[in-house]
Amino acid sequence: MQILNPSRWYLHPVFVFACSIFALTTFLVMTVSWYMEITRALELVILKFNIDPTSIFPSKTGMTILILIALIAVVLAGILLAFIYYQKTVNLFRLQHNFIYNFTHELKTPVTSLRIYLETFIRHPLEPWEIKKYSENMLQDINRLTDNINSILNLARIESQNFGSEVTKDSLVALVENFCHKNASLFRNLEIRVENQSGNPLVYPVNLFLFEMLLMNIVSNAIKYNESEHPKLIIRFKSFIQKITIEFIDNGIGVDKKEQKQIFKKFYQAQGKHTKDVSGSGLGLYLVSSIAMIHGWKTSVASEGKSKGATFIVTIPTTGMGDIREKHLWKRLKKSVS
Repeated sequence: MQILNPSRWYLHPVFVFACSIFALTTFLVMTVSWYMEITRALELVILKFNIDPTSIFPSKTGMTILILIALIAVVLAGILLAFIYYQKTVNLFRLQHNFIYNFTHELKTPVTSLRIYLETFIRHPLEPWEIKKYSENMLQDINRLTDNINSILNLARIESQNFGSEVTKDSLVALVENFCHKNASLFRNLEIRVENQSGNPLVYPVNLFLFEMLLMNIVSNAIKYNESEHPKLIIRFKSFIQKITIEFIDNGIGVDKKEQKQIFKKFYQAQGKHTKDVSGSGLGLYLVSSIAMIHGWKTSVASEGKSKGATFIVTIPTTGMGDIREKHLWKRLKKSVS
């Protein structure tokens, strides 16, 4: 975002907003104060000359003052809301700017790496072990590119509500277990344990494509943001009277308390020494939150701080899951399915 010229600090929106609030508040206070002074002066005149008060103070005067005060209050509220919206827009613009910069770097780095490896293959004779080593590195770069591109495509599909997948009513526990088994090769360096404390299958309608995207982002984060020699992830199902929770408990770098409310925002990337060497688009947890919202779920995170692991919690309400609510949920999940 362009920085304002310091010599024109008086044009900064915060300064303009403060001046507007001060001016309107001063106007309101002075109006009421002057009205009270004039009223007191007129009361003295009335008492001195024995004048009928109704001829001096029309019945509508008080109501008019109240209406003026109400209108000024509405103007103040409007300015405040406009300022809040402006601040949110500026913040989103800043996050988008950081995202574009970081994402461009994320695309450029693996492309440059691939080019160097290919030029090496062309210009130099290599031993078989060297070819294997370089090929593995190239596959890592390709996977990195694929992940970044998929993040953008998934964001576009969710925000356009073009989910393009079947909706199923199945056991959430079975779906998670099948997902972990199906992607075992991707998570081979991560020890995953699924626990179902309720003992029930926990059947619930889900959009399969979106649900697996949610799982992929959370599990990938458990690997990416983990400095332990033995990365672990416990996926724990709990059943309560009014809700079901799925807890994703990892032994990673954790989440600072001041960032726990920020990490689900679009383009947000955690800061700190633990995240300097970790690449990402800042979309993973935003997608998790969006997918949960589409299903009518809620997401949250709990962590004792950096280097103490994190627990990502998906809360699924079960109250009111009657025929009408379930039909509405199915309709929403099936929207734009190709």
